[in-house]
Amino acid sequence: MPRKPRIPRPALPRKRTLALGAAAAVGLPLALATPALSHGYTTSPPSRSSLCATGQVTGCGEIQWEPQSVEGPKGFPGSGPADGKICAAGDSRWAPLDDPRGGQWPATAVSGGSSFTISWKLTAVHATTSFRYFLTRDGWNPSQPLTRAALDSQPFLSQSYGGQRPSSTVSHTGTLPAKHGRHLLLAVWDIADTGNAFYSCADVNFG
Repeated sequence: MPRKPRIPRPALPRKRTLALGAAAAVGLPLALATPALSHGYTTSPPSRSSLCATGQVTGCGEIQWEPQSVEGPKGFPGSGPADGKICAAGDSRWAPLDDPRGGQWPATAVSGGSSFTISWKLTAVHATTSFRYFLTRDGWNPSQPLTRAALDSQPFLSQSYGGQRPSSTVSHTGTLPAKHGRHLLLAVWDIADTGNAFYSCADVNFG
């Protein structure tokens, strides 16, 4: 019995083939640019996101469920989140962290010139460039959102990791500079192999 002739499948139109190829080419860099699954926030002194997560501060919005997710562009202070949006890492979902609340966020009592330890809770670790800690200048206005001009130009404490992965709990100890009154401590966790960093703001009071 003679075989039935095979009916060739129609070829994709050239335009559609090109479109599929372009989509695949675009998808590759997007896949490579997937954000790191690293997350964390400072617990001592308690960051604003930590205070929201524990219910010590209310009216925080979504950050109360995701205190570890304050992630934004790295390169601070040369780049990174815009002034006024630093505590939320430039992410509008966490905007309540930028609200100074009239300077009434709970503040941890500290003393200038004393040894001081800052602790992080990392819910997922990742290759790390450094952890850096900045303080506001004397005379800054705690009733205004944080800006670069309000911070000392250099961190008072910095720990380099050279691409190594930290443990799930991290602590760094340094000496606090001599300051007076309320201040904001900005902690920056720089991720080594992505374009992002994690930002954590904690209110402190030098008395």
